[in-house]
Amino acid sequence: MLPEIQNLHNVWFSNRTVKTTAPSNQVSFDELTNSIISTGPFSFYIIDFFDMSLSNISPSLSEMHGFDPEKVTFNDVLGAIHPDDIEFVVKAEAFLTRFFYENVGREKLLTYKISYCHRARLHDGEYALFNHQALMLTMDDAGGYGKSLNIHTRIDHLTNLNTYKISLIGLNGEPSFINLSLDENDQNFKEFSKREIDIIKLIANGLSNAEIAEELFISALTVNKHRNNILAKSDSKNTAQLVKKCILQGLI
Repeated sequence: MLPEIQNLHNVWFSNRTVKTTAPSNQVSFDELTNSIISTGPFSFYIIDFFDMSLSNISPSLSEMHGFDPEKVTFNDVLGAIHPDDIEFVVKAEAFLTRFFYENVGREKLLTYKISYCHRARLHDGEYALFNHQALMLTMDDAGGYGKSLNIHTRIDHLTNLNTYKISLIGLNGEPSFINLSLDENDQNFKEFSKREIDIIKLIANGLSNAEIAEELFISALTVNKHRNNILAKSDSKNTAQLVKKCILQGLI
């Protein structure tokens, strides 16, 4: 095992469950995968952090990366990460553990989708940029990581530039955090409310301020204020740039 991959295991080892866990919610795996909105070719699997075993592996995982579908392991998936990106992934996973503990609450991990990008090796040996999304499905009473649904979407047709930032997309009304920096000198956490996320999604659908106002039962003036705040928080010059950023981070 490469030292870099061992570093990833070290991050997860101290945070995993002490035994395998069963889903506590009523949402089935099929319902979760059917809700995936993809902007490109994608694959998915469930990782059980208790023993690092994979289940519910999509056929596309082996097709895209050339893995043996009968023998593919989590280390195979990790080993496909570009050598120049593996350090970022290690730091990202460690950052996420700290962020939830210090800013959100570890118990809320089940109500967030985590998103960041990295390059991964394809079946032909070339590398492409992928958006990694993870949705924790189970945890134990002590907050240990159980099973996670991981989704990898190829996005190099949209961009080849990795921002090396992380987004936490709130579910069930939780606020979202977009484009978090790993730089300790740039820890300006920009929180997006559920209403702002709803407006971003409606903007992406091409609705005008008046149409958004009608959809959300608020005034067009309020929508315009939200739109300006969203652009400022996301460091976007216009809505086109905003939508592209949100697509790349798996928000829409």
